[in-house]
Amino acid sequence: MAHCVTSVQLSISCDHLIDKDVGSKSDPLCVLLQDVGGGNWAELCRTEPIRNCSSPEFSRPLPIDYHFETVQKLRFGVYDIDNKTPELGDDDFLGGAECTLGQIVSSQMVTLPLMLKPGKPAGQGTITVSAQEVKDTRVVTMEVEARNLDKKDFLGKSDPFLEFYRQGDGKWHLVYRSEVIKNNLNPTWKRFSVPLQHFCGGDPTIPIQVRCSDYDSDGSHDLIGSFQTNLTQLQGTPVEFDCIHPEKQQKKKSYKNSGTIRIKACQIEAEFSFLDYVMGGCQINFTVGIDFTGSNGDPSSPDSLHYLSPSGVNEYLTALWSVGCVIQDYDTDKLFPAFGFGAQVPPDWQVSHEFALNFNPSNPYCPGIQGIVDAYRQSLPQVRLYGPTNFAPIINHVAQFATQAAQQGTALQYFVLLLLTDGAVSDVEATKEAVVRASRLPVSIIIVGVGGADFTAMEELDGDGGPLRARNGETVARDVVQFVPFRQFQSAPKEALAQAVLAEVPRQLVSYYKAQRLAPHKPPVLPAKDPAPAPKN
Repeated sequence: MAHCVTSVQLSISCDHLIDKDVGSKSDPLCVLLQDVGGGNWAELCRTEPIRNCSSPEFSRPLPIDYHFETVQKLRFGVYDIDNKTPELGDDDFLGGAECTLGQIVSSQMVTLPLMLKPGKPAGQGTITVSAQEVKDTRVVTMEVEARNLDKKDFLGKSDPFLEFYRQGDGKWHLVYRSEVIKNNLNPTWKRFSVPLQHFCGGDPTIPIQVRCSDYDSDGSHDLIGSFQTNLTQLQGTPVEFDCIHPEKQQKKKSYKNSGTIRIKACQIEAEFSFLDYVMGGCQINFTVGIDFTGSNGDPSSPDSLHYLSPSGVNEYLTALWSVGCVIQDYDTDKLFPAFGFGAQVPPDWQVSHEFALNFNPSNPYCPGIQGIVDAYRQSLPQVRLYGPTNFAPIINHVAQFATQAAQQGTALQYFVLLLLTDGAVSDVEATKEAVVRASRLPVSIIIVGVGGADFTAMEELDGDGGPLRARNGETVARDVVQFVPFRQFQSAPKEALAQAVLAEVPRQLVSYYKAQRLAPHKPPVLPAKDPAPAPKN
């Protein structure tokens, strides 16, 4: 039986949110959840946070698949973000609203009152959700810089950022907001991409307004200047626009501009998906590293994390099965290198942080996930658990192979490293440097914390507190580490752990190949006609 499935994107704005912060407005973020049955809700995605704003318009659209034949119950949660962690339990809840995706799609836009819980209004605040069908998956990619912007700050220069708005329904709709560049009158913003349909509805002649403003922490941003254009004009790169402040223009006859905005590059590009790369021949190479440090306890003791129950399992094996059974489907030869670290190994009993579980360093490959399990069980009685907990050697091992793949200049080899550990990493600085290097390679790193240890230090590797930085000041090129503690999933369905740790891998893979400007080896068929050709000279 055929089903109707359509990709849509939801645009979110709120009005008159409660101010939870003392002396300032709230810092709102909206989370989209879907009813998955049994009274459970699963998070699908979230907007960006906006500082000090009680009526935010979020620039990041929320993607979701619309199934005509299914009632899809949605919940929108608005939170005041008080820290950099992704968990929302320690942030203030400003209110939520529930409706079905069908309601939004059928009316194209709904405005709902925010509730603290069903039947209890938040006191003030509404959320407006509009839906747009995604018919074209291409993106507009731009590089923008400015020169000689007006100085707005009394004790400094300006802290400029850009906002792009699309005209529609008699209003201007925010489609992109750039990062803020501190204390700079000649900024160059990061290269960015916006879905073509979100940017201009696929019409290259639709008016686009670009605003350049000076960021203020209290939310009262000062306009530096703006201009109007359209996608056709933007594609005539490089192209410059006068940044005009309307009030200054009216007051001063000699006024020329408040600086210039230069579009260095503007291209329409194919936005390839994870499946495009996989179906184009990309192989995902899976490597496992298992912690054999002494803190795990004597494997012969029932208290040890390495103790094998009468059924032959423990937390390490449960985590391995959960993640490995998903990954193995994307590797054709099903041969996986598996290593241990932190143990004294025969024959000289030196501590090794990268020993093959099958004790064959020239061929550490195990046949399938079962092969890794068998090698692990056989290695336990042959090594002495020791320490410390060093991640860098195994990360660098995988990075060597990823470097070779990267030099091929094709989207055919991607690497996923699963590290199973019972405690915080010992070689912190070396691991940071290894992760920073890996972030520039086709690599994702998954860390599962086994046991009841305090894994707070792992959050730094995960990048939840901000971009990871090596000792030399170099930061990660992209987020490649995902950490989860196994204990959070002990009572959850067996597939829950895999869903949590693997959810980021498709995005990480796509982000790497996109940064390298590599298309799938066998690219999918794309629309033949470009809706926005560059103007002829």
